[in-house]
Amino acid sequence: MAQPFVVQLPNRPGELAHLAKGLCARGVNISNIQGSSAGDLACALIHTDDDVATAEVLRSMGYQFVTGSTLIVEIEDTPCALGDLTAQLEFGGVILKGCCIIGRREGCAEWSISVDNEPLARQILGIPEVISLVSTRR
Repeated sequence: MAQPFVVQLPNRPGELAHLAKGLCARGVNISNIQGSSAGDLACALIHTDDDVATAEVLRSMGYQFVTGSTLIVEIEDTPCALGDLTAQLEFGGVILKGCCIIGRREGCAEWSISVDNEPLARQILGIPEVISLVSTRR
């Protein structure tokens, strides 16, 4: 998964369209986006097909943003599971920058989480490093 960008936006009509058009003008495709707002501010968690160009566009348009690394984690689909997961990260010194559910099945929820320190988050959560993915298709 590409690097996530958590972008702060003014909460006003057309602002997301303005951002999307700016990315479009550089040929950047948004592969995943999630947004929310509170009062005068909005926030968009964006994944694109070009991290370098995305950062350049955001800077040139004057948007404040943070980046991180994305991990896919599977946790129990229970009321306390996310709280337990995020408490583990907090205790270990990892900053959570964004999260969203990307799937559910048989008592489990699959989450995409964005963090400031992927190796440390992997260690804390016991997620092994992916060394390589080899296709066996011919």
